[in-house]
This record gives sequence, structure tokens and C-alpha cells, in this order.
Amino acid sequence: MGTPVPNESRTVRAAGALLWRPSRKHGVKVALVHRARYDDWSLPKGKALEGETAPLTAAREVAEETGFSSAIGRALTSVSYEVSAGPKTVLYFAARATEGGFSPNKEVDDLTWLPIDAAAELMSYEYDRAVLDTFALEEPDLRSAVLVRHARAGHRESFDGDDTSRPLDGKGQRQAQALGRQLQPFLPTAVHSAPIRRCRETVAPLADQLDLKIIDEPLLGEDAYRDDPAGARRKLVELVGDLGPVGSVVACSQGGVIPGVVKSLAGRADVTIGEAGTPKAAYWLLTFDGRRLVQADPYPAPSV
Repeated sequence: MGTPVPNESRTVRAAGALLWRPSRKHGVKVALVHRARYDDWSLPKGKALEGETAPLTAAREVAEETGFSSAIGRALTSVSYEVSAGPKTVLYFAARATEGGFSPNKEVDDLTWLPIDAAAELMSYEYDRAVLDTFALEEPDLRSAVLVRHARAGHRESFDGDDTSRPLDGKGQRQAQALGRQLQPFLPTAVHSAPIRRCRETVAPLADQLDLKIIDEPLLGEDAYRDDPAGARRKLVELVGDLGPVGSVVACSQGGVIPGVVKSLAGRADVTIGEAGTPKAAYWLLTFDGRRLVQADPYPAPSV
């Protein structure tokens, strides 16, 4: 699981989320919304706006339909069905509620928080139960790292100077700006980077928007990786372990580091992944239970 929905011309692209929050009595409760128009109980979802990634759509739809902001986490599953406009595909995510409160709106007239078993009984659609079942396969309280490859920075051969000082080119700057928006649904609470100019510049717009300091991590650079390949993996796991209960850590690295780290983490945890190669400005959402990787979701570079 994990590849975002492709932008197929005939497919209505949509996204939604299984919104959850901790419960002392039940461990977790999930949110179901009631739509008067259909008289159904379902998970919040909606069509993507122009230029939105699936996590952006899911976060926006959750906020609009439930009144809650959220931290988007791992992709759960996608469902496809026919609507009047043609085939529709909805990609669902786990989303931890952060703050807010429900008020009836034009789409939703009621919301209820239920334990997992009660939610399954109330759901109107079998495909929503499939999303709930996928969510329940892992503990809800997981931690996430967004591992980003730096954006485009021209060619090493054409740069006159120390390669660690090579800056982003024009397209890379646009990619960095787009990443500043695309990564926000994961609710980053810390931003780390290999001590390389093009890596820092890739996550600078995000750090500026969130008023976070970029923390240099030498172990995430290719030079350190050649000497100590396991060091980058250990550092990433350490950064995830330092997270609080909500949010994610963003770490920017290089093309000679990321595939090896992802394959190493996946191999140790018996997590199936596809191609680990990561184009410039592409990224992975890596989800952990403690030190164990439970899922690796790849995302493409922004279209700019």
C-alpha cells in the first residue's frame, strides 16, 4: 500500500481519512459523518481540487466535513466505484484528530465518535469497513518520518565550487516551494537536513512556514553514508523516537542515501516496497511502531 492515486484523465480523484483520537476506555475512537443527502454514515472524503495531492485533499475534506484539523499518516487503502461522472477512486489515510469541533455544514449534519467495533456496525458501506479493517491491523499510535530527496540543483559538472554549496536551480526552487505545501498535512514538528546547501534549500520553505529551525544531520549526507551506511538508518530511527505523540519529522537527504536506507528498513521489518529509487524532490512517508518500520509510502516530486 502507499502509492498515491494516479492522475488518470477519466478517473474522478478523491481522498478521505479514517479520523481517530485516543480513548481511555476503548483505546481509540473513530469519526463517522452522517450526510442527510444520502442518509448514510461514512468516513469523511471528497474530490481533489486542481493541483492537490491526496494527503492535501484528505486533510482539507476532514476539516470541512468534521471541523477537526488532523495529522495525516499512513495510506490505508483505495476504493473504486462508478459515479455519474465516471469511475471514482478514493485513497484513504489514517488521520489523528488534533483540535477543533463539529458543527453541521452543507455536507454533513451529524458526527459521532465510536469504538472500532461499533463504527463497523454503523457504517453504511462495505468499502468503509475495509478501510477500518486495514487501520486496525496496526496500533493507531504510530510515528512518521518524511524522507525527502533534495530538489533539482542543476549539474555537478557545471558548478564551479564545492559541491556541498551547489544551490537549487529555478525548477528546484519551485519544487521546494511546492513541497512546503505538500508536506504540511503530515504535521511536521521538526525539520532535519544533510549539511548540504541544496538539501537545506529544499526544506527551507517548509521550515519558514512552520517557524522551525533546520537541524543539520551529517549522517544523512552521501559522504558519511559511504563510510557508515547504517548510520543514516540509525539516525532516522532516532529522530522518529524523539517525536511527541502527534506529528512527523521531515528529513532531507540525497539520492545516494535514500534508496539504501528505505531498503534496509524495509528488509529488516519484512515490509514490501516497490522500486526504492527516489527522483529529485520525491519523498517517502515512513511509518514506525517504535523502531520497527510498518509501512513505506512513496510520493512523487511536485509537478511544477
